[in-house]
This record gives sequence, C-alpha cells and structure tokens, in this order.
Amino acid sequence: MKYSLRNILLVSAGLISFVLGAVGVVLPLLPTTPFLLLSAACFIRSSDRLYSWLIGHRYFGEYIRRYREHRAVTRRNKIVSISLLWIVISISAFTAVQSWWLRGLLFVIATGVTVHILSLNTWKDDDQ
Repeated sequence: MKYSLRNILLVSAGLISFVLGAVGVVLPLLPTTPFLLLSAACFIRSSDRLYSWLIGHRYFGEYIRRYREHRAVTRRNKIVSISLLWIVISISAFTAVQSWWLRGLLFVIATGVTVHILSLNTWKDDDQ
C-alpha cells in the first residue's frame, strides 16, 4: 500500500493532537476539545479507518459528535472542567509561581477558559 507524504503528515498530526487532547482531560490548561476536533479533521482527510475509530471511541466519540453537531457538552463535563481548572490554577499560582504578574496571567487565562466553557451549550441528556 502506497502512502502519500500528505497522508503521513495528517495521520501524524491527528495522532499527536489526539494524545494532547487525551492529556488535556487531566491537565486543565491543555484544551481537550480543540485537539480532538483537530484529530477528527486530520483523520477525515487522511484515514477513514482512524476517523471511524475516533468517532466510535468509547470515551471521546460521543464527546466529539456532540460538540461538532450541537456545540454542546454535558453539565457534568462543564462542572468537572471548571472545577479542575480552578483547583490546578490556584495550586500553581500559590505554590509554584512567585511573580505577581504571572499569577495574574494564570487567573486571566482561567477566567477566559471558564467563560468559553460556560458559553457552550449544555447537553440535556446529562446523567445527573
């Protein structure tokens, strides 16, 4: 089977962005959704098999479809994301950062991410 350089680059970018998105689940400053959407975009242009795998993925498939089709996330995802974001930012700001301007920057970033998350539609079929 012959692969073009374009396909190799797109698959590589898709795999890297998938890993970054998966890591972003536990690291609040690393955005999960954009990386997973980038993976989907790369795979749809390069590999039907990888795109099908991603959309059918046990944890991320429904998340990607819901975001792409409705720009929505579950209430639970919003609560968990915002809570983890503020916990990690606060711990980082007060234990690892000495500079007042860098602490301020961390809180500005956290505020921006919070506003973005809250601006997303809330998926109604939430397990509450």
